[in-house]
Amino acid sequence: TSGRPRRIALTAYAEWTLGVLREHTQHQVQTAFQPEHRAILARNRFEPHFAGQVAFFALSEPLAGHTADRREFLGRNGSVEAPAGLGAPLSGAVGPGLDPCAALRTVLELAPGERRDIVVLLGAAEGREAALGLLERFGSPAAAHDAIEANRRSWRERLSVIAVRTPEPSFDLLLNRWMLYQAVSCRMWGRTALYQSSGAYGFRDQLQDAMALVYAEPPLAREQIVRAAGRQFVEGDVQHWWHPHSGRGVRTRFSDDLAWLPYVTDQYVRVTGDAAVLDEAAPYLRMRELQPEEHEVYDLPEPSGEIGDLYGHCLRALRRACTEGLHGLPLIGSGDWNDGMNRVGAEGKGESVWLAWFLVATLRGFAERCEVRGDTAAAAELRGRADRYVAAVETHGWDGEWYRRAYYDDGTPLGSRESEECRIDSIAQSWSVISGAGDPARRAQAMRSLMRHLVREDVGMLLLTPPFDRTAQDPGYIKGYLPGVRENGAQYTHAALWAILATAMEGDGEQAFALFQLINPLVRTRTPEGVATYRTEPYAVAADVYSAEGQVGRGGWTWYTGSASWMYRVALEAILGFIKRGDRFRLDPRVPAGWPEFRLEYRHGSAVYEVVVERPHAARAGAQEVTLDGRALEGEWVSLLDDGARHQVVVRPR
Repeated sequence: TSGRPRRIALTAYAEWTLGVLREHTQHQVQTAFQPEHRAILARNRFEPHFAGQVAFFALSEPLAGHTADRREFLGRNGSVEAPAGLGAPLSGAVGPGLDPCAALRTVLELAPGERRDIVVLLGAAEGREAALGLLERFGSPAAAHDAIEANRRSWRERLSVIAVRTPEPSFDLLLNRWMLYQAVSCRMWGRTALYQSSGAYGFRDQLQDAMALVYAEPPLAREQIVRAAGRQFVEGDVQHWWHPHSGRGVRTRFSDDLAWLPYVTDQYVRVTGDAAVLDEAAPYLRMRELQPEEHEVYDLPEPSGEIGDLYGHCLRALRRACTEGLHGLPLIGSGDWNDGMNRVGAEGKGESVWLAWFLVATLRGFAERCEVRGDTAAAAELRGRADRYVAAVETHGWDGEWYRRAYYDDGTPLGSRESEECRIDSIAQSWSVISGAGDPARRAQAMRSLMRHLVREDVGMLLLTPPFDRTAQDPGYIKGYLPGVRENGAQYTHAALWAILATAMEGDGEQAFALFQLINPLVRTRTPEGVATYRTEPYAVAADVYSAEGQVGRGGWTWYTGSASWMYRVALEAILGFIKRGDRFRLDPRVPAGWPEFRLEYRHGSAVYEVVVERPHAARAGAQEVTLDGRALEGEWVSLLDDGARHQVVVRPR
């Protein structure tokens, strides 16, 4: 700006945790000042898993003061709103016994019109020398700019493997950028966010996230599948979640966790063609099994000494998962995807209709992997079990207009016209379609019931209705949520996306896209009124949208939700109909009739395939003509070549 020079004091502040909770760090963290790097270093030798880590906090400008004493910097009663350290000299205190922090001050003299870039560097490394190496590598403005630009290039590369352009920009923006970014940055890498600060891997959680990465980051998906296999016990069940730095986690009675391993493995092999992953080795764990009265236990497993290939891990998981109750349905255990229904089968006799559909899809899908490997006996075993589950659902799961959700330990149905609350549950209906196993007439009726009872314009798509509140039955901690919050009768976006997937699979592109836009956060926040109602980030998929009185339409639990990866897949695979199988692809869209066309660009290695789908509502599989670089193809599949060329593909109705 014009005028006289400006003198500006800038103070950067950070708090250390270094592997333990804030309230447990006092007197444990050792801090030191590193003057030549303008940095404070910190180490916590009392936390065994992080004892070797040296954290650092640095400024690129010469320092005018520093302190590692949090009590000196913060305001009255520990207030962060008016820190005393902003207006008072910093003492230079470092060492043991402090309530640790890092505060660094610099004073800038700026001439009129002058611009200055300042780097604030926060990080950690294994050992002091490694930490100092990072300070030297990234401590200057030029180095920081280079690192930031390299990161941007990496994200641009990752997020441009598939790019689409449709008549609806809000759809394109989510699909081309935000959903995949959320799945990778938050779910796979950060594993933490405002609503859930964890860092742990969830067995079923990150496996589902990996399914969205098979196009842009297949090695990352592959790595997660093999990592998850290594958290399986010799008996076949798995850790529900675990901390990667220690291996500590929980052993539970959740009934669906282990089946996600073969389900995701099958999907990965189908899309990538990488059947070699089935031969990857992974260890089995050993730990005491749960006592009859225990629903879970947190402990550190030990290596069993047994190692098996991924194929064997998947078979062992399926054989452990395939239980059977009084009605021939699988036992629900202490939860079957809906963790809040943890007391439906607390006595070990409750059964799950949804789990039956899920297991049918998984058993039949993985049976194909068995057959390709020549293991016909296992393929027959899995298909036979799937057939018995289908018969059990159709005999004991149909309620007249929709499928029941489960049975309590005492045999009382849940998700039935007989139920006082939770008369209809979304996922039992949608998976009758997704599994491909429901009776065609019944599943069509079930989806009509879902649309009639569970779709609300002001909320979105409810998971179940009515919510649990006063029923004499005890479904579990789901009843502890207020009616209309989270799983208890709100939109639980994960399940809403399964309903949209089922709608698309039934062939109704108009309805599938309308439902997608109903839950699209960018659509919800198009107006000031929508922003005031939704009250959360429009670019991040939210796990919940509340239907509770006074909070109708409010979003919650953003970022850390598996809904992001499912939303990506539903948009790309179900609505736009992009189907890749190894080294070929085709399009089978389910879109609104009013779309004249849409475009999709797919980068395969060094090659780029530019696809135009004309009149996509009518360009269904079996009724298309496809041209590649001006040449008509005999079928609808386009073979992929990594040849460095740009290829033009046109798909139009026959």
